[in-house]
Amino acid sequence: MLDTIHPTAMGLNGIPEWFIRIAAAAFARPVTHLFNLSLNSSVVPSQWKASRITPIAKTAQSATCHDYRPISITPILSRLMEKELVRSFLYPILLSPDFSHSFCDQFAFRPTGSTTSALVFLLHQITSLLQHNDYVHLIALDFTKAFDTIRHHYMISKMCTYALPDCFHNWLVDYLSSRTHQTTISENKSTFLPITEYNTRFRTWTSVLYF
Repeated sequence: MLDTIHPTAMGLNGIPEWFIRIAAAAFARPVTHLFNLSLNSSVVPSQWKASRITPIAKTAQSATCHDYRPISITPILSRLMEKELVRSFLYPILLSPDFSHSFCDQFAFRPTGSTTSALVFLLHQITSLLQHNDYVHLIALDFTKAFDTIRHHYMISKMCTYALPDCFHNWLVDYLSSRTHQTTISENKSTFLPITEYNTRFRTWTSVLYF
């Protein structure tokens, strides 16, 4: 996993991806121990809970704060562990006979899902209905900042209904608590502020937030 890290932005710890990739042979054993220790103890290192927010302009002429998209970046090692946990614990739920019916029409945040898959499925449904109907109504809803306003306690309670190890469930609880962020623009940096339940903007854990 360390050998195949793609070029990506580094977090507040200042460790770039190229350094981890080059030294993967030396880092593999201690990083594995760190990941296992974090999961088994259900404790997320505090450094991994601090994110750096970089405002990215959404328009050519940005004048207000609403014209910027806040990109939250966590440390690379944190993202690697998150990806591995999603692959090991959450993806199997999508294929489990006990829960697969709940995700049969989900295309986002799964290994073989994509926007293209969703469009193909939607087009197939519409054309199939048009074979027996004169017209078809299509209603599309877009929830503004859906991931930013989810209630953490509700999400955790939903996760309890799935066959997940207790250590992973407790790890999620710790992951979502006591998080901080810092906004950086060029050389200017803000003070660290806590991330509350109602202004969360995670970049890498949308797989969990979807549930």
